[in-house]
Amino acid sequence: MRILVTGGCGFIGSALVLHLVQDLGHEVLTLDALTYAANPISLKPLESSGRHRLVEADICDRDAVRAAFGEFKPQAVMHLAAESHVDRSITDPGAFVRTNVIGTQTMLDAARELYEGLTGPDREGFRFLHVSTDEVYGSLPPGGFFTEESRYDPRSPYSASKAASDHLARAWHETYGLPVLVTNCSNNYGPRHFPEKLIPLMILNALEGKNLPVYGDGLNERDWIHVEDHAKGLVAVLERGRIGETYLLGGRAVRNNLAVVHGLCAAFDRLRPEAGPHERLITFVADRPGHDRRYAIDCTKAERELGWAPKKTFEAALEETVAWYLANEAWWRPIREGRYKGDRLGLAG
Repeated sequence: MRILVTGGCGFIGSALVLHLVQDLGHEVLTLDALTYAANPISLKPLESSGRHRLVEADICDRDAVRAAFGEFKPQAVMHLAAESHVDRSITDPGAFVRTNVIGTQTMLDAARELYEGLTGPDREGFRFLHVSTDEVYGSLPPGGFFTEESRYDPRSPYSASKAASDHLARAWHETYGLPVLVTNCSNNYGPRHFPEKLIPLMILNALEGKNLPVYGDGLNERDWIHVEDHAKGLVAVLERGRIGETYLLGGRAVRNNLAVVHGLCAAFDRLRPEAGPHERLITFVADRPGHDRRYAIDCTKAERELGWAPKKTFEAALEETVAWYLANEAWWRPIREGRYKGDRLGLAG
């Protein structure tokens, strides 16, 4: 297939593009604005494949988006491009409304224009997959789980803008008949994660002997899905999902933030015992505004309908992630010393 992926140089996007091209043999056009969280080096393994091309463009730029659709003529769109860092949304909400709402509308409009000109099998097979987050559902009570029927209750500018984009995607399906699918995922982890999110930030701080700052009491709970499991789940939804439906993709690995940091310290103690014990680096800092207490996903629908399930075991894959960062300083060092300024962003995951 010819698949257009937005945000393909980001963390989840790069894992998806690598899977689509290397494992499945699809032809992919990556549309990415190459902002601070994007890293084209992540897609360097595809340079000689002949099945991948990167176009630097903002999804809010209607002319650039229409040109990409017109030239590539995708058979499917996987829309991941978004501003996604909660703390940044608190300080600059306008950027999140622009990219996540206006950008999604621009993508939907371009897809609709292409779709309305298709006939026969091309029209029947076309799909627009909108990728979102479990944060649109707000905060869960202890022991609760989100399902596809959960009520939207966003609490931050980030989650509110993503909730709006979800509603737009569904509206373009209901109003215009665009064959839309929506996914909402839990927290991702794994290789090539931008170093202001919880897990990579803690890994790099531990590597450099710096404090490991934890928001509040550290007991905020998140469900963690490995980025490669998520990428495979997105493909399963694209290939086998029912048009107009939403699918929740989670890792069945609910952990509080403090437990995650302790797990990282344990992994470091095994991999770099000479610098341990790493738990001595844990510090607690003031909580952030509107910090949701618990997210957790019940992914039964995706497992039942699509035959997909997360495969990675959290503790083992967490240590694999630590090992990846230890072995790939050339990937993260320029970010750590350049675009990334070492502030406190993303401590909650």
